[in-house]
Amino acid sequence: MKFPQNNIIDNWLNENGNPEIARLVEKNLALTEKINSILKERDIKKGEFAEMLGKKPSEVSKWLSGTHNLTMKSINKMEFVLGVDLINIEPITEVKYVYLGLIQGGEIENAMNDYEDSNYNIAM
Repeated sequence: MKFPQNNIIDNWLNENGNPEIARLVEKNLALTEKINSILKERDIKKGEFAEMLGKKPSEVSKWLSGTHNLTMKSINKMEFVLGVDLINIEPITEVKYVYLGLIQGGEIENAMNDYEDSNYNIAM
């Protein structure tokens, strides 16, 4: 979604040149564009979406305009009613296991006892 050239947000960003704000606006627009795309794909009208969220249509319209700062609470509610992940954040894992061996068929306990080390060498 692109805003017209002469709008309040673009004018303010051009005058103040804050890259942090520009990044926020860019992400907000991408998020609302994604939501609008899902609604269009599913043929859900904005009024219906507002009803699904338990919000006033005017509030949802403001959210979907791309000019409103969405909260995590409102994003979470939209994700829940649409059944999608709008923001995909991978959980931090402290340990990842990499299996580089061979376990031949049979019961898992026997397979673990018969485990053979791989010939895979890691270059460091």
